[in-house]
Amino acid sequence: MSRLQAKYKTEIIPALQSELGITNVMRVPKVTKVVLNIGLGEAISNGKLLDSAVDEMAAISGQKPVVTRSRKAIAGFRLREGMPIGCKVTLRGTRMYEFIDRLISLSLPRIRDFRGVSAKGFDGRGNYSLGLKEQLIFPEIEFEKTEGIHGMNICFVTTAKTDDEGRALLRQFGMPFRK
Repeated sequence: MSRLQAKYKTEIIPALQSELGITNVMRVPKVTKVVLNIGLGEAISNGKLLDSAVDEMAAISGQKPVVTRSRKAIAGFRLREGMPIGCKVTLRGTRMYEFIDRLISLSLPRIRDFRGVSAKGFDGRGNYSLGLKEQLIFPEIEFEKTEGIHGMNICFVTTAKTDDEGRALLRQFGMPFRK
């Protein structure tokens, strides 16, 4: 069991119960999965870029990513159906809690001029999405070995019913929301 998982069970659940006025422990919102996604439009012309992105995502998540392929052809982008254009990974359980812990305590503070993440990334059902401009904020990635700088999307899927519940949950985890 990871450090954040133990903190969730001992500290966060009781805090959320009092904050949200929930009596049933099973009703307390929790994070079910975290999805990391890298979309590389440049991978059409440079295949080596995708290989490097897959290796970097494996280092960040500790899990082998799935290569995503285009669903339909778009002539303007020189894109054919089935071409590899990105990669994604879905984290659950202990790996998910370890990733959230590393993201909040190590990676986000390394962003230049960081004032907190936007609180507008909620979808209306308690799930939160966050976009990063560069993958270099993760300590697992060495700058010299990267093919290029690219961003990634991180989506936190929760059991929260509303955005306020999801925001309260992520704030308890230590997510630094902008004031």
